[in-house]
Amino acid sequence: MKPPVAPTGWSRWLVPPAALSVHLSIGQAYAWSVFKPPLESALDLSGTQSALPFQLGIVMLGLSAAFGGTLVERNGPRWAMAVALVCFSSGFLLSALGAATEQYWLIVLGYGFVGGIGLGIGYISPVSTLIKWFPDRPGMATGIAIMGFGGGALIASPWSAQMLDSFGTDSDGIALAFLVHGLTYAVFMTLGVLLVRVPRQEVRAQSPDPASAAPAGPQVSAKQAIRTPQFWCLWVVLCMNVTAGIGILEKAAPMITDFFADTSTPVSVSAAAGFVALLSAANMAGRIGWSSTSDLIGRKNVYRLYLGVGALMYLLIALYGDASKPLFVVCALVILSFYGGGFATVPAYLKDLFGTYQVGAIHGRLLTAWSTAGVLGPLIVNRVADSQEEAGKHGSSLYGLSFTIMIGLLVVGFVANELVRPVHVRHHVPAPRESADDAAHARDRQQPA
Repeated sequence: MKPPVAPTGWSRWLVPPAALSVHLSIGQAYAWSVFKPPLESALDLSGTQSALPFQLGIVMLGLSAAFGGTLVERNGPRWAMAVALVCFSSGFLLSALGAATEQYWLIVLGYGFVGGIGLGIGYISPVSTLIKWFPDRPGMATGIAIMGFGGGALIASPWSAQMLDSFGTDSDGIALAFLVHGLTYAVFMTLGVLLVRVPRQEVRAQSPDPASAAPAGPQVSAKQAIRTPQFWCLWVVLCMNVTAGIGILEKAAPMITDFFADTSTPVSVSAAAGFVALLSAANMAGRIGWSSTSDLIGRKNVYRLYLGVGALMYLLIALYGDASKPLFVVCALVILSFYGGGFATVPAYLKDLFGTYQVGAIHGRLLTAWSTAGVLGPLIVNRVADSQEEAGKHGSSLYGLSFTIMIGLLVVGFVANELVRPVHVRHHVPAPRESADDAAHARDRQQPA
């Protein structure tokens, strides 16, 4: 499938809205918790069972991004967005059938497996195209799109809750809500499919200097990139940063309630819900804010901020969080802004190290770190809290050990970031050979008159 090429005069600022239409849709994944209580009640599920579609979806996101990244590069963004549309919307339709017939395995298959493939392909679909359109500001460009994934839940969460209030929380009501989701997202994502374009490539012969037509900087294939230490250092960096952020995000409401349960000003259920909304906003703002900052101060420096200051924020919460609500909230917001910023900055970091040649495919392979962190972060926080509760502890003491672990993981990520160096030339894709005439002209230009 040939990618659609932008006509002469096409504005590059039309591409970020195309990417946003996809990312705002698939960002619904962060609002899955709205469906958990109704599903548990209607289908008699445990909390672990009701979380399975989301967990499988995140795993499939990483796997489909890793294995489908090369296809995305080969077939272009329109093909990738179309595949994401079909898989993500079909996932909801299968889930609607599963809820209507009370067959939970269909919801797991639909939302988790099929929809998860749509998540992964949709997530990486615009990345390399945006970087090619915005070589001067790659961090800002990818931040705009990936901001949508973080902000999708801000739209989907109240929208889903309103639908469940209107349709009912029994199996038929849940099925109808899933059906409306699937059809609405199909229409919305179609806008991105129709709007996206790839930049026009200049004809090599029109360039006065043949070398100027080649992409500047290192160019590394996806196959070769995973053989470099730089790729695996970044894998560790992303995994540690995501683990630290998702540990708070997944358990935000009960965490703030536990921290201040034994104080004179306990946190109400509505206040805890407001805290979750604030975290989502920080996650979204961090994706555009910190990624744009990376264009000014560099990728390595901004990850020093994510990992170093993030560890400090965790330390402040562990030591003084239960003594001050403003301190707890501010530190958590900073951590979640770093969580979102880490996602949005990493494509530009990959572009700096490996070039634009197959950056989408490389990004897809790197997202396996997200799959790992999506399991690791909640596992650490929940397992430690459960064990501390069994030991008779309560309140903020439930989380002290898990925060210490998070600080250690962020330090590991900080060290991995410091080990990142430019990719050795032996990994670069060989530049096209100049013709004999081109070489002769180049020698003539270099000789003194």
